[in-house]
Amino acid sequence: MSGIKTLGQFIIEKQADFSYAKGELSRLLRDIGIAAKIVNREVNKAGLVDILGDAGTVNIQGEGQKKLDIFANTQFISALTSGGECCIVATEEEDEFVPIDSPVSKNAKYIVCIDPLDGSSNIDVNVAVGTIFSIYRRKSTDGMATIADVLQKGTEQVAAGYVIYGSSTMLVYTTGKGVNGFTLDPSIGEFCLSHPDLKMPEDGSIYSINEGNYVHFPKGVKKYIKYAQVHDAATNRPYTSRYIGSMVADIHRNLIKGGIYIYPTTASSPNGKLRLLYECNPMAFIVEQAGGFASDGFKRILEIEPVELHQRSSIFIGSKKMVRMAEQMMTEFALEAGAINM
Repeated sequence: MSGIKTLGQFIIEKQADFSYAKGELSRLLRDIGIAAKIVNREVNKAGLVDILGDAGTVNIQGEGQKKLDIFANTQFISALTSGGECCIVATEEEDEFVPIDSPVSKNAKYIVCIDPLDGSSNIDVNVAVGTIFSIYRRKSTDGMATIADVLQKGTEQVAAGYVIYGSSTMLVYTTGKGVNGFTLDPSIGEFCLSHPDLKMPEDGSIYSINEGNYVHFPKGVKKYIKYAQVHDAATNRPYTSRYIGSMVADIHRNLIKGGIYIYPTTASSPNGKLRLLYECNPMAFIVEQAGGFASDGFKRILEIEPVELHQRSSIFIGSKKMVRMAEQMMTEFALEAGAINM
């Protein structure tokens, strides 16, 4: 046990990396870790209790909610409320942002954007799901925090992370000083450092995309898929196609092994499908801190100016060389169509 470093120990040791509010951000990360343990417990026993399947409700995106979606949402909001370091929670499962108006939170300086249970459509079939979170520092100084405090560019994130509930449960996070991964040891109930200083390979051989929507993809994406399937030993092609359907699971694999994850625009989702604030931004921050890159096909994800709470975006994220190649193909077809000017 002497060589084990827990998440709590690691956060305390790394407080010097935080440029402000060192103790507050540490406690906020701790609160998220506690809620993740509770959600993990329920995910692991989901087949034994009445929390599998549809809840019979629909979220703001018009997507059917699962019982575990609602449970996870409740647990994270509860943990962040009682912790006292968060003044607003913006979550996929709530129509509006949730202000934390409690005595312990009156001076809270942080905003948390969260997807409590990413990939929840996989719950019923025992496939890995996850939690994605993003932390911003409050901008306003007077009164209650507002939507303007939430609508910040990804470059303003002070921390971001995800939890993957799979064959083992891992929490991966960054505070802008690299990326570290922690695996939950169920025997002691603690997240323990297992993947220090994670680095994403600059190039890879895995592409992740729902090819069932191929006919609806932009021409640049179709060209990239064809490029990925052509044999060329010099560039290690053809690439391997791997798609789980859970953003956390697909990006976690590619982060470790190298690869690209693509969720483009389609005819039915002309602005993209994934949410900018609590899916694209945090994942982009993590991947870039690990040496990768994230784009909407034309520009850096982290530089997109958000204008609404549940704003959607396309995303090309992963190994830097692979994302740049996909961007190049997207740009070529956009220029041909006159959609952009150079």
